[in-house]
Amino acid sequence: MTFPSLTARPHATHTVLNQVPPLADYDVAADPALLAAADREGAGWARAALHELGARAGAADTQEHARLANEHPPVLRTHDARGNRIDEVEFHPSWHALLGTAVGHGLHAAPWADHVPGAHVARAAKFYVWSQPKPGTAARCR
Repeated sequence: MTFPSLTARPHATHTVLNQVPPLADYDVAADPALLAAADREGAGWARAALHELGARAGAADTQEHARLANEHPPVLRTHDARGNRIDEVEFHPSWHALLGTAVGHGLHAAPWADHVPGAHVARAAKFYVWSQPKPGTAARCR
């Protein structure tokens, strides 16, 4: 007896049927509770920015950057090849992509730079949205 899945992939042992397809290309900020809380706490004006960041967070390429950042954590380089102390942290390019998006959306300092009512709530909502693909990048924006 031959199985069709075994002839297509010679090293397969069985067909996996109990896995959901990858969740990609969706808006993380399309969360009614999040949006209602933002409205209630005075950050309704940030809805468009939340959806923009939410679409970025749910994008397939962002998820790939998050996967690569998980596989390549930051590395502390204490000394150079000559033994000189350098204390430098080396980040994989995916970390730079994720952190660049976070900074570009004001997660690092927006409420302190722009004193709009609800600015801290908007930042908290963006933090929640952006921490979905890779929580470690949000920690580096605090």
